Amino acid sequence: MWHTQSFTLPEDHPSAAGHFPGNPIIPGAVLLDAIIAAATGEAPDVLVHNTKFLRPVPHGTDLQLRWQEAGGSKIRFECRTGDDALVLSGMLTAGATP
Repeated sequence: MWHTQSFTLPEDHPSAAGHFPGNPIIPGAVLLDAIIAAATGEAPDVLVHNTKFLRPVPHGTDLQLRWQEAGGSKIRFECRTGDDALVLSGMLTAGATP
């Protein structure tokens, strides 16, 4: 069962000023932070693996963060645009020790 949460990073977010000025895109680290916070409630130790960034995402894009349990402490995640285009997918392990 997929859990979902809507996410939109505003066009005036501080990362827009320095991340490709004139054509700002959301940094991958910001997308991962949003996924981790949604899926784990900001667990202190999270290992992110098998992550694929499939397309750039402009600031102001409405996104759906989705995640589901994948056995044990593993969580499968993805991020999709409003028109269902996949922009990010991967797996994380909550409570992991690197």
